[in-house]
Amino acid sequence: MAPCASAFSTARPRLMVVDDHELVRLGLAALMAAQATDGPTSDTLEACTLAEGLLVYAEHQHCITLVLLDLHLPDTHGLSGLREFMARFPAAPIAVLSGDSDPALRQQALQAGARAFLPKAGHLADVIAYLAAQGLVGPPAMPLAESPCASSPYGARDATRTIQTRDGERLRLTHRQAEMLDWVLAGQSNREIAGRAHLTEGTVKNHVSALLLIFGVRSRAQLISRLR
Repeated sequence: MAPCASAFSTARPRLMVVDDHELVRLGLAALMAAQATDGPTSDTLEACTLAEGLLVYAEHQHCITLVLLDLHLPDTHGLSGLREFMARFPAAPIAVLSGDSDPALRQQALQAGARAFLPKAGHLADVIAYLAAQGLVGPPAMPLAESPCASSPYGARDATRTIQTRDGERLRLTHRQAEMLDWVLAGQSNREIAGRAHLTEGTVKNHVSALLLIFGVRSRAQLISRLR
């Protein structure tokens, strides 16, 4: 096993973190544990370099719901790690972690195949909100689909929809995220969405927060303006 790959207690790893900073990995684990008041946290795999990450993903890819990939690894430069990962595994569900909040870098990462760009500059709680929206913190929001690892709370892992913004940027959303976006664009409140989707308001809030991160905006109004 890779030198810093974490052990996991079940046969269902769901989150993979590729980051060479131990404090970031520990911080994410602590926040996930603190947020999981209604249920267990996801099993997590870790790697310190891109090479380790590719090996771990190759072995466990059918059970991984999300990869958190740091852009600044010892064996990568800029977006090279993301591009190599996507070249090897085109369907990999990758969210980029970066200490650089440059909008141009964010757009390039999304164009290269990342599903989200999560800045480290802010509080890691923003990242936890995104993970919660993916079903990686707390209990699943929906019954688990039948799959080799039953890892995705939203059905098939590769079921996505591409959304194009007003400025031509194309972003991939899961089926659940696209559904949430439709309701937000229709002007429905978190409470109204919760009633329609049979979710708690807290879960809906996590989904909306994830959408704001994906589209690089800070409010519902800004989200709507990016799409209309």
